[in-house]
Parts: sequence; structure tokens; C-alpha cells
Amino acid sequence: MLITEFEQGTDEWLSVRLGRISASRLNKLITTTGKASASGDKYLASLIAERLTGRREEVFVNSHMERGTRLESSARCCYEWETGNLVTECGFILDDLGEFGCSPDGLIGDDGGIEIKVPADSTMMGYHLDNEKFYTAYKQQVQCCMLVTGRAWWDLYAYSDSIEAICIRIERDEEYIEKMLAVIMNAIIIINDTTEKMI
Repeated sequence: MLITEFEQGTDEWLSVRLGRISASRLNKLITTTGKASASGDKYLASLIAERLTGRREEVFVNSHMERGTRLESSARCCYEWETGNLVTECGFILDDLGEFGCSPDGLIGDDGGIEIKVPADSTMMGYHLDNEKFYTAYKQQVQCCMLVTGRAWWDLYAYSDSIEAICIRIERDEEYIEKMLAVIMNAIIIINDTTEKMI
């Protein structure tokens, strides 16, 4: 893997992600059960367009997303205080081939990582009532982070400035990762072949 040092959200970080499959959008390619997603073709088309034009598609940012960005630093500090784990921030991490990657909210020691979410209060309460629902919402992203980094576990951390935080540790699911990798590699072939034909 190749760890870039560009701060998340910067122009350099966005440039590295341009036209590449990323963990945060992997739910557009594969379902939680390991099947190809119905939205896969649309996602691939957007990545091919990015490669051909050098421009990324505009992403709508709503108030919940803005709140998440604003509170992420506080969430990271709270996680470190609650768990005793030190979080190392990083940029976009590429796989060995440089074809896809992930942007972890942090790496922990030699074996772990963290994904931080700052959901709406009603969503947060839903996660408290059903932790499995929380994991299912981000299964593809978390397992892809472990695929790219080779790490053994990932903490999924939900933070609120008004409701108790949730932290669940997710272990590698080798069977699911194998299915995920097959879907990703097939998508990469389609992206590369189509891009070459269009140039």
C-alpha cells in the first residue's frame, strides 16, 4: 500500500482519489451480502468520466455532513480518551496496484484503524438500539479499509455532542473481503478498458 500525506478534503487529496474506487463509496459496487450492487454501472460511469475529463463530479454537502466535518476532531479526541488508543491521521491510502483505496479517519498501532461517524441524533439512538444496524450501514467501507491496509481490526465510532458515543470493534471478514476484491478487480478492468477505448 501507499499512504499519501495530503490532508483529507484538500485539492491534492481530491486529485489522488480522482477516477479511483474508494472505500467510502464501495456500497455502490457491492452489497452487504457480497453481491454486485444495482448502482454499480452508474458509479463506474462517473469514475470513467473523471479519468477522461480530469474533473470530479460535484458532491452535495448537507448540514449533517458539515456537522460531521466540524465535530470529527472532537470525536477523535474523545475516542482516544475513552479507549487509550492513539490515532494517527493519514491521507488517501492506495492499494499495491494504485487502482483503489481508502481514506481512514485514523490508523491505530500496527493492526487497527478507525472510522468516525457523526450521525443525526435520531440515527445515533437507532445505533444504540441496534449496534448491528450501525455496522451494516458501513460494512463495505470498513472491510475495504482493512483490505487496503492489511489490518486486522477497525473501530467503528459514532460520536455526538449530546448523546453517549458508540464504539464497536470490527474484525476482518476474509470471506467477504474475497468477494469484495473480486468485484473491485472486475470494476477496475471495466474502468481501464473503457477509458483506453475513449481516449
